[in-house]
Amino acid sequence: MTAKANSPVTAGSIVVPLGHVIGNEKWRGSELAQRLQGKVRLIFEDGLGLVDFHLPNRTCILLISEADLVAGDEFKRRLVKFRNASSLRGIVVIEKTPISDQYYLGVQKLVVLELGMVMLPVANQGEASQLIIQLVREQSRDRGSNPFVGGQRARAAEPAVLQALQRIPGVGRTKALLLLQRFGSIHRLCNADSRELEQAVGSTVAQQIYTFLHS
Repeated sequence: MTAKANSPVTAGSIVVPLGHVIGNEKWRGSELAQRLQGKVRLIFEDGLGLVDFHLPNRTCILLISEADLVAGDEFKRRLVKFRNASSLRGIVVIEKTPISDQYYLGVQKLVVLELGMVMLPVANQGEASQLIIQLVREQSRDRGSNPFVGGQRARAAEPAVLQALQRIPGVGRTKALLLLQRFGSIHRLCNADSRELEQAVGSTVAQQIYTFLHS
C-alpha cells in the first residue's frame, strides 16, 4: 500500500494512511466491518497476528468479543502479548453483554490494573464500529493526538467515550462530561484515586465509580 510521505504513519510494520483502517481478515463480512464501510477506508489484510484493527497514529485495537469471553482463557494470552508489543499503542475493546457480563470485572482488573491499558466496553459490534470511526476521524484532524491515550482532548472523544462512561452505575451524560473534562481520557479516569473522583462528581458517585473500576 502506498501513500504520500507526509500522510502515512506506522503501526509496527504496517503503514496506515490517515482516514484508513486496516482490518484483520477474520473480520471480513462481519457486522462491524459492514458498519465501518463508507465511514472510513477499510482494507483487509492477512497476517496481522493478534491485532484486530490498525488505525493511524500507531493505534491498534484488540477486540475481545462475547464469544472470546465465554470460550475460555485464550483471550488473556492475547492480551498479555498485545501489551508486551512495545511498538503498539493499544486499546482493548470488550463486548459487554448480558451473557459476558459475569466475566467483565475480572477482565477489567487484568487490563486496567495489571496491564495498565485502556479498555472500553461496548454493547455490540455496532458500538465498536462507532469507537473506531471516532478515533480515525479525530486522528485525521490532528495526527498528533489520541483522545483515549493523550488525555488532553476530552470533547474530541464524543459521543463514543461518553457512551462508554455512561455504562458506569450512577454516571449519566452530565457526569460523564464532567469526568472527561477533568481527566481527559478513559485511561486517566481508571487510574484516578477516590479523592480525585470526588472533586469531579461528589462523594456518592465517586465511590460508585471507584468501586466499579477497582472492586
